[in-house]
Amino acid sequence: MSVRTKRIFKKLVSFAGILFFVLAAGMLYWQLRNYSLMDIARALWNIPFINLVFACFACLAGYLALSLYDFLALDYVGRKVSWWKWMLAGMLGFAISNNAGNALVSGGAIRYRLYTRWRVPAADIIKMLTFSGFTFFLGYAAIAIVGYFLVPSDVLAQSAGASLGLNTLFIVCLSMLLAYYALTVMFCDKNIHIGSTMKFKIPSFGTALIQTILGIADGVCAGLVLYFCIHSYIDMPFVVFIGLYVIAMAAGTFSQVPGGIGVFESVFMVALPDSVDKASIFGALLAYRIIYYVLPLIGLGGLFFIYEHWLGARMRRWLEEAKQKKLSAQ
Repeated sequence: MSVRTKRIFKKLVSFAGILFFVLAAGMLYWQLRNYSLMDIARALWNIPFINLVFACFACLAGYLALSLYDFLALDYVGRKVSWWKWMLAGMLGFAISNNAGNALVSGGAIRYRLYTRWRVPAADIIKMLTFSGFTFFLGYAAIAIVGYFLVPSDVLAQSAGASLGLNTLFIVCLSMLLAYYALTVMFCDKNIHIGSTMKFKIPSFGTALIQTILGIADGVCAGLVLYFCIHSYIDMPFVVFIGLYVIAMAAGTFSQVPGGIGVFESVFMVALPDSVDKASIFGALLAYRIIYYVLPLIGLGGLFFIYEHWLGARMRRWLEEAKQKKLSAQ
């Protein structure tokens, strides 16, 4: 692929994200056209406090699961760092990529900054990011496959496009999941070479299963955050809800819109019955955004700046001590 072609492809991806955002904004407007901002604010305020507490605990569990992505990826490349380091890098990386989108660029940049300081080679960081990407996909693909059978057929029957999208998502997820498992069985520990310097080792089937379980745990915890926020407004079994959640999350992820904002909400609300108060649902979705996206970014971002300040102060102290030793030696 030529440089010009790559530039055109990047522009198309960027414009696709804008297009999906505009379409999602239009769908949201259509869904909420009969409600005022006061209705939405009232719905947000009326979420039971205990539900918000449970949602926060589910969020914490979800980000702990996300940090284990980095632990598993470090084991994959044969590197070891202190537990607090991979936890900080993992949770902060996902807090940034969840909000900014383009996980490889946004979350990868902060991981590169941290792991290179901890003496992990750049080539291994790329392998870790790729491995974590597969972990995320395996988990959400598994939930989407199960959700396909759990979601009642009449939920999306009102929209031919939604039904086609659901069937397509099921076929894609099942095919790629089986292909990945087959790869780990037939070519375990073999290397895939990319260029002259980069090579990826195909993990074992056992590692693939651990990736899937970890990805499922992450997806379920993230879904629980929204479930606790929305449960007081809609009576839906969790097994049905998590299927809808993953479908909406997949649409938001593939849209390339940062955080899937607008796209996720639109797809989720379209799948709900017309009798549901859409203003209440949107209020719950807003609470979910605050708890799962905004609060972790603020909290983990604060920890990162504290770490940066501490590291900078330590470096200045080392330089001062070295300077004093040099003067004493003279």
